[in-house]
Amino acid sequence: MLASSLLFALMGVCVKLASQQYSAGEIVFYRGAVGATFIALLVFWRRGSLRTSIPGMHLMRGITGVTALVMWFYAIGHLPLATAITLNYMSSVWMAVFLMGAAVLSGAGGIDPRLVGAVLCGFAGVALVLQPSLEPQQVPGALAGLASGVMSAMAYLQVTALGRAGEPEYRVVFYFSLGGMLVGLALALAQGGLHAHTAGGLGLLLAVGLLATSAQMLMTRAYAIGKPLVNASLQYTGIIHSFVFGVLVFAEPVHLSALAGVALIVAAGLAATRLRQATPLAGGGSQGD
Repeated sequence: MLASSLLFALMGVCVKLASQQYSAGEIVFYRGAVGATFIALLVFWRRGSLRTSIPGMHLMRGITGVTALVMWFYAIGHLPLATAITLNYMSSVWMAVFLMGAAVLSGAGGIDPRLVGAVLCGFAGVALVLQPSLEPQQVPGALAGLASGVMSAMAYLQVTALGRAGEPEYRVVFYFSLGGMLVGLALALAQGGLHAHTAGGLGLLLAVGLLATSAQMLMTRAYAIGKPLVNASLQYTGIIHSFVFGVLVFAEPVHLSALAGVALIVAAGLAATRLRQATPLAGGGSQGD
């Protein structure tokens, strides 16, 4: 999980650098193409199968996951790196919101006040993260970052459903990558087409795909053999990596109030994750799903 979080943070650096030359749709397209090719070769080498009996579930998971990915990449290109990463990591808090809503609609009893506290803590953290450094032109990026966290939470729940249906992890990652490739291409064409490559740009796109796919595989392995709460705790080290990379690579300023906001979001996410362990809707996922 530690290695996965580091690779995701490095991927964020590459996405932000690539955003200077490519649109979000293009980056999603190439990331999906590299990921799908990597998984297909891996499955062929291991003599596995990509055939699925539940294409509809993969389609719904792909829609939410790819939407989250596009919004996240857009946010990375228009916000400080750590801010975009932190907003995406709000997914644990949004999952708590979904659980609260499900409890109310099903009449399953009262809402755990600790869960309400975790949600409010997370929203307070978002306010602190955005307030110090958000410029008017960054508002669309901030909204995209928040939306990416919501859609990621939905995608995580769908990944859990796919796992319970017996789908292996590599098949889930493959169809997600394939969906990202198709949707990314459509968005890229709608935004003016594919840009010509430079050696540096092509290297960044390849790095995005390889880093993201490797990080997903590592995270999948971590959830397979580790404890969910420990994994969730270690996953938040990605925010620390992002802050460091943001300062060192992009010379982004660090505000004390923003650091306090990150701390609140991490605390809210960990609390929400712990409280979800006792619920039937609990589930794990991987970043960028």
